[in-house]
Amino acid sequence: LTMTLRPFLAAATLLATSLTAWAEAPVQIEAPWARANVAGQQASGAFMRLTAHEPLQLVGVRTDASAVSEVHEMTMEGDVMKMRAIPSLDLPVGQTVELKPGGYHLMFMQLKAPLVAGSQIPVTLQFKNAQGQTLEHPVQVPVQALGQTTSGHGHAMPQHGAPAQHKAGGMQH
Repeated sequence: LTMTLRPFLAAATLLATSLTAWAEAPVQIEAPWARANVAGQQASGAFMRLTAHEPLQLVGVRTDASAVSEVHEMTMEGDVMKMRAIPSLDLPVGQTVELKPGGYHLMFMQLKAPLVAGSQIPVTLQFKNAQGQTLEHPVQVPVQALGQTTSGHGHAMPQHGAPAQHKAGGMQH
C-alpha cells in the first residue's frame, strides 16, 4: 500500500470499530437532562429514558459535578413524599424506564459548583448485567432551567435538604 492510503485505512478501521461498539451498547439513553440549581441549593437531579437491550440493573452514577451521586426513588406514603437512595433499578429488556421528577431519578448532592442552564455535565452510569459484570456508560447531560425540560414534564422537584417531613404533599428524606 502506498503511504497515502494508510491514514485513510486507519481512520476507516477506527470508525468501523467505534460504530460496532456503539451498535452493541447494552442500553439506549434518550433525552438526558439535569435541573439547573438555584443560589444556595446544594443538590439537583438528572433525568432520562433508559431502554436495555439485555437484562441490566442501573447500580450507580458518578459525576465530577457533585461529591455524592446516587440513584433515587421518590414515593408517596399517605400524604408524605419520601425520597431515598436505592441500590439498583431493574431495566427489563426492551422496556423503557423513565427517570423523571416525582419518580426514579439521579441525585447529585454537595454540588461542587452551580449547575448552570445551557452547560453540560459529564455523568457515568454504572450497570450490572446478568453475568454480574459492571458496565459503564458515559453521558453528557445538558443542564436546563426550571420548567424547561426535554421530556415535556414541567414538574418541580422538591429540594433536598428541606426539613425531614412535611404534611400535605411534603417530602420526607
